[in-house]
Amino acid sequence: MTRREELFRGRFLHAFRDAVRLPDGSASDREYLVHPGAVMVIPFLPGEDGAVRLVLERQYRYPIGEVMVEFPAGKLDPGEDRLACARRELQEETGFVAREWARAGVIHPVISYSTEFIEIWFARGLTLGERRLDAGEFLDVFTATPQQLATWCHEGAVTDGKTVAGLLWVQQVLSGAWTLDWHATDAGATP
Repeated sequence: MTRREELFRGRFLHAFRDAVRLPDGSASDREYLVHPGAVMVIPFLPGEDGAVRLVLERQYRYPIGEVMVEFPAGKLDPGEDRLACARRELQEETGFVAREWARAGVIHPVISYSTEFIEIWFARGLTLGERRLDAGEFLDVFTATPQQLATWCHEGAVTDGKTVAGLLWVQQVLSGAWTLDWHATDAGATP
């Protein structure tokens, strides 16, 4: 980088334009957003038949003007531990508190113009409590089978990138191809 210009500073997005030198020696500009990072939670509930049910949300997303089906997720607060953020977001958005947690991995959803990462967590042993939605946050919580979510993704009804990536994790975990390292937490503790 030879020069950095700040383009915008919002509450959580920060935009820059950097003048850079490319591998062939030529000059170019790169515009990008600095994002604090986020977590996504894949909550498992036991279904009546013993099969897994997934806790999902429907939420209107202003930038694209549509109601989206998503796994619970949210951005990290400054200095916040990633598991603490996952616990907080699950309870705030769905009312559920989990007894066990497993970190799955991380995705970078928009590598061409953002530093954003989303850490993926699984949660099980859920107990329902009270939701604590943020001001201005409106969402509908529901459950679906992994097969239903797969159908919605295939049909184009679910297009949220993190949720589509989450479905891949669900399928691999349920098939036994990928394993998770589960850890118990105090389900009664407030995140």
